[in-house]
Amino acid sequence: MSLSPELLMHGYSIGIFPMAENRESDELFWVDPKLRGVFPLDGFHISRSLARRIRNCGFQIAIDQQFLGVVDGCADRPDTWINAELRDLYQQLYRLGHAHSLEVYDGPELIGGVFGVAIGAAFFGESMFSRRPDTSKIALAYLVDRLRQTGFRLFDTQFLTAHLASLGAIEISRSAYRQELQEAVNTAADFSAILVQSPQGVIQRITQTS
Repeated sequence: MSLSPELLMHGYSIGIFPMAENRESDELFWVDPKLRGVFPLDGFHISRSLARRIRNCGFQIAIDQQFLGVVDGCADRPDTWINAELRDLYQQLYRLGHAHSLEVYDGPELIGGVFGVAIGAAFFGESMFSRRPDTSKIALAYLVDRLRQTGFRLFDTQFLTAHLASLGAIEISRSAYRQELQEAVNTAADFSAILVQSPQGVIQRITQTS
């Protein structure tokens, strides 16, 4: 299966997403899980240790500065579903303004991040990575805060893992997901809006609603 950016976006809009078997695979396939992982945007869990880490780490947060660096960081593991075609497709979506990254830096060094695709008020989280302890969790906390502040209604995680569940992600049925998806893709949101996201502000906003 060979995909265009337009077909890829259409797939997301109707509730399916592509994967490859591994990095070397030259084929993609559509996935339509029976149970869908989502992050309720008012249900992200910040533990005391994570709040302390966010408050004291001194890391810098940015969006869309090293998109491919984040994609490559996510693919830099023994087993990955991100092959060369998907990497290229995500880069095309980024250039078109449909894909975004949130990055964690220690000075100039990229040490963690998360990337995904946005349609309307739906954000489809693709993958995240850490090069230091907790940097993917820090990225997720800042991402949830950004999504909430910029009008998003749905944060899709595709599958539910124990790691995501510990942070507040849940599973919903395919039919419930598609209902939420239809409402979200037809609502406006602005991922790239200029925000002030201080560590204490992120912690306060999330803990007030979780």
